Amino acid sequence: MSDLDVDALLSDPGIRIVVCCGSGGVGKTTTAAALGVRAAEVHGRHTVVLTIDPARRLAQSLGLVELDNTPRAVPEADGELHAMMLDMKRTFDDVVLAHTDAKRAEEIFANPFYQAMSSTFAGTQEYMAMEKLGHLRSRDEWDLIIVDTPPSRSALDFLDAPARLSRFLDGRMLRLLIAPARAGGRSVFSLVTASFSMFAKLMERVLGGQLISDLSGFVGALDNMFGGFRDRAEETYRILQAPETAFLVVAAPEPDAIREADYFAGRLAAERMPLAGLVVNRVHEVFAPDITAEAALAAAAGADPVTAGVLRVHARLVTLVEREREITRRFREAYPDVAVATVAAQPADVHDIDGLRKIGSALSTDPVSSY
Repeated sequence: MSDLDVDALLSDPGIRIVVCCGSGGVGKTTTAAALGVRAAEVHGRHTVVLTIDPARRLAQSLGLVELDNTPRAVPEADGELHAMMLDMKRTFDDVVLAHTDAKRAEEIFANPFYQAMSSTFAGTQEYMAMEKLGHLRSRDEWDLIIVDTPPSRSALDFLDAPARLSRFLDGRMLRLLIAPARAGGRSVFSLVTASFSMFAKLMERVLGGQLISDLSGFVGALDNMFGGFRDRAEETYRILQAPETAFLVVAAPEPDAIREADYFAGRLAAERMPLAGLVVNRVHEVFAPDITAEAALAAAAGADPVTAGVLRVHARLVTLVEREREITRRFREAYPDVAVATVAAQPADVHDIDGLRKIGSALSTDPVSSY
């Protein structure tokens, strides 16, 4: 077991991408922002923080009114720090504009199926996250890209984006839909055999002729772009496996959060993704460790009311700390090669850049004892 050297990670010019993942409510967004502030201010890295989580916490803590799909400079930072939030539809629109002509783009944007897919379809966010990360990396404008992923296990769904996209593009139904578009726009089922006609009629009754037409038009319009989608997603996937990328799993010393951390660590290992370490937030400390919970409760029995109250609070805190250490110990035993950093529980929520600086400093100092 080893301690995570966050400063060494952030100052390493060979590290170009840091991906923070973890379950909800463990301080993942705050951790990503704090890492960005420290990388820019302490280590002089030209840094951009990309959040895929639509929550507004990142913008608020960085002193920005809002975040959108374009990197915005953080004026309160003493360094080159930018931040942005993934806009799924805007990213999809930008991809279309970049890889087709204006007339074809206009047709795609007007298609009802595209309008639905680019805004609400499951999986589109993961595809677009891969697109945006790949785009940021290809621009080579930033020394360091820090990615704040969505909460829970969906945070790693973008790892599946290339495989999912390949299955979608290679699916039999999609090939049937592409075929008529390639053949000059004839009816979606006009090119299949007579034995398929009954199924075609059933599909039209179930889905509706207009939906079939919209889908066929959408697929036909994007046909020449699909290979590019897949190629770029697979290239970004390879970047995530490369030594220039470091994954940080963020957790709290709670059973559910550590179970999620265990899942993330196992999944990253299976995908051969470089896991740099575990960050455990909101750990509690005892400032009189020599006084056990039992001793404090025994002393409280014969003490005055004020002293007795203090001793009972100490006993509860000791019990809490022991439970948190046991929960964290299980992860460290399961993954002895994964370095760990800890951040003590803060007296108040972090809501500004000074608070982020404190978190960054805490991440870079000695971990809380016995963790």
